[in-house]
Amino acid sequence: MKTNRRTVPRALTETTLAVVMAGGNGSRLGELTRWHAKPALPFGGQYRNIDFTLSNCINSGLRRIAVLTQYKAHSLIQHLHQGWSFLPAETGEFLQVWPAQQRCGDGWYAGTADAVYQNLDLIEEQRPGYVLVLAGDHVYKMDYGPMIEAHAASGADVTVGCVTVPLRQASAFGVVSVNPEGWVVRFDEKPESPAPLPRQPDMVLASMGIYAFDRKLLVQRLKSDAADAASQHDFGRNIVPGLIAPGLIHKAHVLAYPLRDPRSGKPAYWRDVGTLDSYWQANLEMLGEMPELDLHDRSWPIWTHQAQCPPPRFVGDGVALRSIVSGGCSIGGRIVQSLLSANCHVGADSIMAESIMLPNARIGRGCRIHRAVIDSGCEIPDGTVIGGNALRDSAHYEVSANQVTLVTAEGLARAAVRRAAAVKKADRARPVRRPAPAQTRAI
Repeated sequence: MKTNRRTVPRALTETTLAVVMAGGNGSRLGELTRWHAKPALPFGGQYRNIDFTLSNCINSGLRRIAVLTQYKAHSLIQHLHQGWSFLPAETGEFLQVWPAQQRCGDGWYAGTADAVYQNLDLIEEQRPGYVLVLAGDHVYKMDYGPMIEAHAASGADVTVGCVTVPLRQASAFGVVSVNPEGWVVRFDEKPESPAPLPRQPDMVLASMGIYAFDRKLLVQRLKSDAADAASQHDFGRNIVPGLIAPGLIHKAHVLAYPLRDPRSGKPAYWRDVGTLDSYWQANLEMLGEMPELDLHDRSWPIWTHQAQCPPPRFVGDGVALRSIVSGGCSIGGRIVQSLLSANCHVGADSIMAESIMLPNARIGRGCRIHRAVIDSGCEIPDGTVIGGNALRDSAHYEVSANQVTLVTAEGLARAAVRRAAAVKKADRARPVRRPAPAQTRAI
């Protein structure tokens, strides 16, 4: 992906503060986010979800970045300290973690807008001309410079980053309606009956959760929203719709900025990996010969902190086909169209297909794994069969609508209890063999 860095005045990016929302609990991912924030989830073998947003910032020339954390943020903060502490503070560049500190009252973040509102004093300290609000859990490449430039040139009060998504998925997003000039005339958060695009009846224009604000307007709107007891304090539900609501005397100018591939001009790759199915699908999309999101594109590198691991090794009859195998892995079985993160192990005679292993997971000997996501640190016993039978799997694990099985330590513990109970029941049902009476010899 070629950047437009040279065409965007540096003054625009240098005076922009990027605020990355990274405090959500990711409840739609079930047990996968029980101990970790969604932005910290591994992705693509060696990355974390948040690495894509942060890399976009660095590659776009945005060097003042605040990451707002809240939910189970330890592993996320650790990753940021290990991999993202290279910006020189002496030049005014930084990546700072702003944890929830109850600056405005005694409550935690009540919504995305409230999260920014509770950090207004820190934002004001930076005196940015523009504030770019970003989500820390989406997978995509984007040069934010042209969006900020379009925002400044148009005179918009707010610019919303948008992408086209299928109509059948629209109820999971904020749906944007625009006039021929690109101005937003309606914004519906997760509508039951979304309005399709005029020339694409099977598609909608959805918000990416990216907002470029003039700082003064942002401060004004957030203070007004905080005083509204009826508000949910959310950008998609309250702030942006409130700026274009019918009947307003002074409507704000809200511009839609569509994400497009700079080479083809077509809608670019963007994935919300907020459900088990979307997370599984997006990871497997990395395995194609020419994936839409090219991790080998040196003109737009994805930065991260990588564990120091030896090269992967294949032992015995170990083989991997159409797969990604990360450092530190040991493969003794057969891997097909799967993705293995660092330090994973697959035992001899095991077969794994269309599956994802997160760091430090282990599969024993003689296992059969199909369409599964195996959580970090899980150890799957020898001879285990997972996948291909949703009814069987759902007795122990979470199974998605598309029959992807999530294997976690909790699920393995439930399976172990059931196995032990089955063995005990079988032992009780087995007939007791009593010794035959001793025979006496005739004298």
